[in-house]
Amino acid sequence: MSTFVKPENALKRAEELINVGQKQDALQALHDLITSKRSRAWQKTLERIMFKYIELCVDMRRGRFAKDGLIQYRIVCQQVNVTSLEEVIKHFMHLSTEKAEQARSQAQALEEALDVDDLEADKRPEDLMLSYVSGEKGKDRSDRELVTPWFKFLWETYRTVLEILRNNSKLEALYAMTAHRAFQFCKQYKRTTEFRRLCEIIRNHLANLNKYRDQRDRPDLSAPESLQLYLDTRFEQLKIATELELWQEAFRSVEDIHGLMCMVKKTPKASLMVVYYAKLTEIFWISSSHLYHAYAWLKLFNLQKSFNKNLSQKDLQLIASSVVLAALSVAPYERTRHASHMELENEKERNLRMADLIGFNVDPKLENREMLSRSSLLSELVAKGVLNFATPEVKDLYHLLEHEFFPLDLAMKVQPLLVKISKLGGKLASASSVPEVQLAQYVPALERIATLRLLKQMSQVYQTMKIEKLSHMIPFFDFLVVEKISVDAVKHSFISLKVDHAKGVILFGSQGLESDALQNHLALLAENLNKAMAMIHAPVKKGSKLGEMLPGLAETIDKEHKRLLARKSIIEKRKEEHERQLLEMEREEESRRLKLQKITEEAEQKRLASEFEQRKNQRILKEIEERELEEAQALLQEAEKRSKKKGKKPILEGEKVTKETLMELARSEQLRERQEMEKKLQKLAKTMDYLERAKREEAAPLIEAAFQQRLIEEKDLHEHEQQQEIELSRQRHDGDLREKNRLARMVDNQVIFQERVMSRRQAEFDRLRAQSEEQVRLELQARKQQREAKRKKLFFLREEEKQRQRLLEEEEARRREEAERHRREEAERKAKLDEIVEKQRQRERELEEKEKQWKETILGPSRPMEPPPASIPVEPVAAAATAPAAAAAANPGRYVPKFLRGRTEGSGAAPPPEPERWGSRGRQDDRYSQPSDRWRNDDRRSTWSSSRPSRGGER
Repeated sequence: MSTFVKPENALKRAEELINVGQKQDALQALHDLITSKRSRAWQKTLERIMFKYIELCVDMRRGRFAKDGLIQYRIVCQQVNVTSLEEVIKHFMHLSTEKAEQARSQAQALEEALDVDDLEADKRPEDLMLSYVSGEKGKDRSDRELVTPWFKFLWETYRTVLEILRNNSKLEALYAMTAHRAFQFCKQYKRTTEFRRLCEIIRNHLANLNKYRDQRDRPDLSAPESLQLYLDTRFEQLKIATELELWQEAFRSVEDIHGLMCMVKKTPKASLMVVYYAKLTEIFWISSSHLYHAYAWLKLFNLQKSFNKNLSQKDLQLIASSVVLAALSVAPYERTRHASHMELENEKERNLRMADLIGFNVDPKLENREMLSRSSLLSELVAKGVLNFATPEVKDLYHLLEHEFFPLDLAMKVQPLLVKISKLGGKLASASSVPEVQLAQYVPALERIATLRLLKQMSQVYQTMKIEKLSHMIPFFDFLVVEKISVDAVKHSFISLKVDHAKGVILFGSQGLESDALQNHLALLAENLNKAMAMIHAPVKKGSKLGEMLPGLAETIDKEHKRLLARKSIIEKRKEEHERQLLEMEREEESRRLKLQKITEEAEQKRLASEFEQRKNQRILKEIEERELEEAQALLQEAEKRSKKKGKKPILEGEKVTKETLMELARSEQLRERQEMEKKLQKLAKTMDYLERAKREEAAPLIEAAFQQRLIEEKDLHEHEQQQEIELSRQRHDGDLREKNRLARMVDNQVIFQERVMSRRQAEFDRLRAQSEEQVRLELQARKQQREAKRKKLFFLREEEKQRQRLLEEEEARRREEAERHRREEAERKAKLDEIVEKQRQRERELEEKEKQWKETILGPSRPMEPPPASIPVEPVAAAATAPAAAAAANPGRYVPKFLRGRTEGSGAAPPPEPERWGSRGRQDDRYSQPSDRWRNDDRRSTWSSSRPSRGGER
């Protein structure tokens, strides 16, 4: 790691390395300087170093180096000069974008150069082999080799910059600009995967911003500028998601915008809300959520009408027509009618979530909650006058579908209106967020709604109808489509009908006596009769006095309006003053009450503490008794209801019953009902089997006959088409012959033109080949220079390695010689010591021999004894043992041990005293003169004594 005292030296060194082609070393030198602890103070030179560092990173596509350098530079510039960091990041993105564009332009130029007519003339054999082996075109190969690496690096650049700038209040504008450029990159090149990742990155940044609220330089979302930047970024994300048709990501973007609005509790500008609802309409229409689509259109209409002052009457009419048609396109029945509890809960949660997204006020209380529905939406459209702004065709269609009763010709009346509606629409001049409105998209849904209305009205009038007649009455669809629509409507209990294909009729049935038509049929009859009477005998209209008041009516209305406004403002002020006074009085009363409560609470707590346990026990016992009594009464009432419903007399009437008795009765009743239900189901299943078998037996011959008729028709059609094809082929052949004869006179001119084109292409090919060969030569020369430089560098490194190895070997040899010398000295010292020890042992052996000879000469020969082991000398010990016995014999008053007394008595004659005295003195003198010999003799004596257990045993 190279260190520089001054940053200028590092920059100069990097430029020198760049000039000689060592860009990696130059990048490493600048990286070491930037990450060094010495470079923690900002200066202008450090900015120039960062520019050079970024250029090297982009040139070599080193994203990791660029990220590390920018992070270190952010630490340096954050509190001193954040503008410098902004300039460096902008330069970084500019260079990356420029390189990517150059690569794309180069790939396009290469593609145009390879786009020739004669592929075999310009292709070399190895190029043809490569194309056949690789299986890809020239454009794919060039994109993979040139464009893709730079696009990857550009995408990595955007991610790096967003990561560096996240949650930084001083660089919010640059963060928003980077996000917008990344969005445009994904849009321009159709990068859907990268767009999803980008949205997730931005979403995580906002989540971390809310999670860690104690960060330094954290953006304040309550500030209008910060909130506007964040909202602009999310709205741009929503636009790009819809343009890329990533509808799921668009919906998540809508949720992000709504979450941000809820977080800061501020409503964005009207222009942004128009974009919000316009994109919601697209998302809900794609997802077939027609109800939410209609509500979003209603919100969009209200915003345009309130805030867009430049909106023309024609544009407002188109938007209102879209709102009405979107509301009419909603299915007239609920799809959750027979859903399970889980599905109902999910649908309820979904409704609340969608209502929150489209700004619908939902009351949390269940009894006051107004749910999203088609009927409430249409009522709101009529109440707010949206229908008045729609086109006449849309108004007529609304009245036909919602208020008129034409069972036979409803579809015929609706069809011309739908044709006119399909032609309406176009671009809006003044509503930029909604550039175009096309009413034709609602036509299929409206045809389906018209079909449902016709079937509903016919089910109220007819009981049976032929299929052919119904098909003639509905010109929108075939009968198969009508049958699918009918099945879905019957499934959700909108209508009740059956299709009998065997008889070719449709059977309409009633939905029970509780239907609305049967409940109110008399009232409807009376209302219709009154209308008929009013049409036959129209009431006479009386003249009104309005004409007399018309001249001064406008002035009077204006004055009255001003008076009412003034009175309203006065009333509002009085209300506010009264509320303020009431609030002050309540506050004073609350303070007095709190003081009094604080005084009484202490006494109350003492009293409550003593009574709490008693009341608790009494309450528990009372609750248990009441609960058992309530359960018993509920079970008794349920049993009485069941018995009355079935016409039976209650079993336990007039008796005193308990909870256990009633539960046993309920269980037996449930078991009996379950058994009866199982028997009914078995009987019904058997009936259905017989019915299905009969239907199939009747339908089999009809299907076979229809199949044979179809075979005959198709055979005739095939023969007819084959004859037509033969005739057309003969005509085409005759025309081709005439064309050939007409063009035969141009063959010579064609040959001349072809030769001229081939010569021009040959010249161009020779020029390009010469240019390519020159480029190859220059490239080979550059690579040769690089190899030479690399070879020299490797030679230098090998020489240094050999020198270091030689020094290590010399050091190792010196250490071995030193160890060998120490080993020799130690061996010589040990040899000298061994020699000294050997001489000492030799001297001891000589002394022992002398002592032995001296003892033998002084004491004489001893009694033969059992020879001891070879390792113990016997003679000196025997002489030492015999001496006390002889002394005891000569001196009667001296103590002699028992084992020596017998030996002395059995010896025959006692030794003379002189040898004893002399021998003792000799041993004594020898003992004092030779301490080492004394120690040896004592040791041997103790060893010999311990090795005589048999003699001790004999004693």
